[in-house]
Amino acid sequence: MSTLSNNRDRLGQAFSLIELLVVITVLGIILFFAFPNIIQVKSDSEKDLAKARAETLNLAAAAYFQAVGPNAAATNWANKSPEQRYQLVTPYIAFPSASLSNFLPSSDYSVTFDASAPHRVKATLMGPGSTNIPY
Repeated sequence: MSTLSNNRDRLGQAFSLIELLVVITVLGIILFFAFPNIIQVKSDSEKDLAKARAETLNLAAAAYFQAVGPNAAATNWANKSPEQRYQLVTPYIAFPSASLSNFLPSSDYSVTFDASAPHRVKATLMGPGSTNIPY
């Protein structure tokens, strides 16, 4: 009998299979409800970062036009691709990326500059599914 009671004492200190399954199930339920919120937070943060970067580009374009002068800037600005326009304004951005695609949070976002009057019109921010994102 003493060996049986010793075995029970040792077994009493461990978790049973049922207890482990209950803990795993509770954790699974918590993750089930939390996971969509985590994805939404990530999506919202990318969108907010894209808006902030578009505003940065607007301020940099305004600074470029002010520094270079409206006539010279309009001449330099015309017939340029968005990437070339980004290179014109990078000196006016605090920590610019090497390219416009790297400056935006992901490849789902794009920015286009108005070719006719960039100093008066904000850059257009396009998001996933080619939707215009107001900011």
